[in-house]
Amino acid sequence: MNRQKLSGVKNDFLQRRYGVSLGRRYVLAAASVVLFGVLGCSPVNSSTNTLTESGLAQSVTPLPKKKLISDTKLVNANNKFGFKLFSEILKQPSRNNNVFVSPSSVAIALAMTYNGASGSTQQAMAKALELQGMNLPEINSAYATLRELLENPDPNVQLTIANSLWANEDATLQPSFIKRTQDVYNAKVTNLDFQDATSLNTINNWVQENTRGKINKIVEQIEPDQVLFLINAIYFKGQWTNQFDKSQTAEQPFFTSSGVQKQHPMMSQTGEYRYYENDKFQAVSLPYGEDGKVSFYIFLPKEESNLNTFYQNLNFENWEKWMTKFQNRDGFIRVPRFKTDYDVTLNDALTALGMAEAFSNQANFSDMGTNLKISQVKHKTFLEVNEEGTEAAASTSVGMVPTAFREKPEPFRMIVDRPFFCVIRDHQTGSILFMGAITDPQ
Repeated sequence: MNRQKLSGVKNDFLQRRYGVSLGRRYVLAAASVVLFGVLGCSPVNSSTNTLTESGLAQSVTPLPKKKLISDTKLVNANNKFGFKLFSEILKQPSRNNNVFVSPSSVAIALAMTYNGASGSTQQAMAKALELQGMNLPEINSAYATLRELLENPDPNVQLTIANSLWANEDATLQPSFIKRTQDVYNAKVTNLDFQDATSLNTINNWVQENTRGKINKIVEQIEPDQVLFLINAIYFKGQWTNQFDKSQTAEQPFFTSSGVQKQHPMMSQTGEYRYYENDKFQAVSLPYGEDGKVSFYIFLPKEESNLNTFYQNLNFENWEKWMTKFQNRDGFIRVPRFKTDYDVTLNDALTALGMAEAFSNQANFSDMGTNLKISQVKHKTFLEVNEEGTEAAASTSVGMVPTAFREKPEPFRMIVDRPFFCVIRDHQTGSILFMGAITDPQ
């Protein structure tokens, strides 16, 4: 959808759609939060202006009109970062067998933080986030444009991105940092008394509102030395282009990663899909909305293989190759109906990616304020997959016509009855919005 059309329908669409119950469909929500604390008891630089609500409103200036992203630098950077981050998260012990994250949410929260970094801290963050070779104005401009392209790509697909900055009432931050946070990332910037017990609820209520109630809490508590929170929230709700027939859903075996067989509701469907298969895995793309601009990808390792083997080849370079291999093909799929949530603290993963300095006393966030470091980066997601959705009036099922007559391949069969990897991808920009591994559908 072009920028003019998007901006013309955005407000009306939000007002009309968000208050309406659309039934149980595919729903995703993610929130990331970057927590900042002061180093020791060092005072914040008094030469900068104290953050006030009245001053904030005056600092907002409208963004210039944006064109489509002229290159894929930022999208590629975010996707590279996403695969690296996912790899590090897999190394951490988890209470939940399933892992599901939003690389886009984490990248946006850290991009806002990056605007306050200087010196070697900025260089370390640029390396971890794969932003080398891009200057700050270029990064910010690309993010502003990317948000316009991603939000609400289709009448039957809701995708919203929200950002916020919450500062303690005594905090003094660089006005230029506040202005970029508002102008580029459209962030809600608010002063709170962090000693007031209601402040915690105020922050978490914002997260709950911007994830449509799917994530109720991202900040567990506010430490005495807390200075500010930078938070991103992404919400996605999409109707399948071709719905699953509920009458075809039946209890079928699913084999968990531990080898346990369990009976689980499995949705079935026959049709034409974008499909790819090699000697290691099967992969299928299930589109949302009228135009299929966003899809749910399932990568199912072959029976003689497993997810751990699949992970060995899971990287940005292979992902780009795989995306070129999908072709339209008739087939049958059987997919579990499930719902799961996930949360993780990302300090260790980001440290492993080279951001240790940002968490240390050597951190340099002087473009944000004085004597600041990151104390914690938390991430939460929610995912639900079921049969319901609206079959689009203009289905985008494209058949491949060969240049010469050849025998049509046999329809594939893809029975997703064992652990699988999945991705939500925006086709227009190539952005990976969510990725995860489902080893035990709940």
